[in-house]
Amino acid sequence: MPPKKAVKEEKILLGRPGNSLKSGIVGLANVGKSTLFQAITKCSLGNPANFPYATIDPEEARVIVPDERFDWLCEHYKPKSQVPANLTVYDIAGLTRGASTGAGLGNAFLSHIRAVDAIFQVVRCFDDAEIIHVEGDVDPIRDLDIISEELRIKDTEFVEKAHEALVKQTRRGGQSLEMKKLKEEQATVEKILEMLKSGKDVRKGDWAPKEVEVINPLFLLTAKPVVYLVNLSEKDYIRQKNKHLPKIAEWVKENATGDPIIPVSVSFEERLTRFDSDADAAEECKKLGTKSALPKIVTTMRKALNLGSFFTTGADEVRQWTIRNGTKAPQAAGVIHGDFEKTFIQVVVYNYSVLREEGDEAAVKTKGKIMTKGKDYVVQDGDIILVKAGAAKS
Repeated sequence: MPPKKAVKEEKILLGRPGNSLKSGIVGLANVGKSTLFQAITKCSLGNPANFPYATIDPEEARVIVPDERFDWLCEHYKPKSQVPANLTVYDIAGLTRGASTGAGLGNAFLSHIRAVDAIFQVVRCFDDAEIIHVEGDVDPIRDLDIISEELRIKDTEFVEKAHEALVKQTRRGGQSLEMKKLKEEQATVEKILEMLKSGKDVRKGDWAPKEVEVINPLFLLTAKPVVYLVNLSEKDYIRQKNKHLPKIAEWVKENATGDPIIPVSVSFEERLTRFDSDADAAEECKKLGTKSALPKIVTTMRKALNLGSFFTTGADEVRQWTIRNGTKAPQAAGVIHGDFEKTFIQVVVYNYSVLREEGDEAAVKTKGKIMTKGKDYVVQDGDIILVKAGAAKS
């Protein structure tokens, strides 16, 4: 008999499955979060007041995801309707030291962070006597330590409660399948606790699929992807130099290896939004020899959330749809309409890169590069698809 094929264990991602994932802008008070939110969404929250709790309820906005593929498809098809992908962003009020024990508005803030899927952590590296720092002076490493510790403390508290509940159940003993499952869950929860107490974030652990299934329902703060936004003065951003940058890079390397760091000047981004047109703002950037960091911020967060896109195209509409990378064709079809997943037959597909290379659909077809795929096809980032589905049952 030939040897059995090794079954490849599918990797399960930390976090909520889904396509409508949310990012929260997080940081200590007065580091530039609300001003960044105003700039990134081009909508006004009013001037953020210069005191620590100006933002109490998280504000939400959808931000268009810049993508040259979408722009090219719209130019190519000239459709009546153009629908780009978007990213949902929340402005969350400032954390303070002791937030995990309820200091400031701590508990409310931490519950707002729990509700998002990923974190933009804003770190202040600019001096401004008119904008008070909640800790008295500018020290980004101390600020990073405070937030990291507050999130870990809250997670530890939450996981300890989950552990207590499991211990009560496993104490009964027995050999049933349910008891075996509970004991496995308890072992995973103990592993999480050990990691948190050793000062490490859950997202940096090496977790087996079964362990991820235990972690995800806990909605842990330190399991969420983080993108660090280093808020510089306009002058430092333009010259891409600041005395704190090497220390921040070292801190991230030591404490959050692999997490992206993006320098940004929130004051500069806010100033760009005051120009009458995008062309005027672009001219200002050209004059200063720089560019806005906002497109990179949005696309980096999409990558951190492991999100990709597929397109539907035609003269009526070009639309960019958001999916988690690794999504199969029926589930991708369900993003367009729930019935399509249930009645999925097949998908006609070719990638944007193929269309761009060949010039138009007719050439793609002539070269035999249009594929017909079934329910096991994993939709690739940039695929252009046409779903074929049966009639929905009433």
